[in-house]
Amino acid sequence: MVTVKIKLVNESKGFGFIVEDETNKEIFVHHSGLTDRVRENDSVSYDVVEGKKGQNAVNVKKIQ
Repeated sequence: MVTVKIKLVNESKGFGFIVEDETNKEIFVHHSGLTDRVRENDSVSYDVVEGKKGQNAVNVKKIQ
């Protein structure tokens, strides 16, 4: 798992983006991939799966 921060969460549309601090790489996350409620700038851990349009974050968990 990689540790990063939530860049954007749009609860009404059910998606967001995670960004890695070191590389600024963004990864899409659908609300179904969240295991915890998250907000922008929360530190999270996650796994990556290949989706229809590219990489998706799954098993997204907030880190204390």
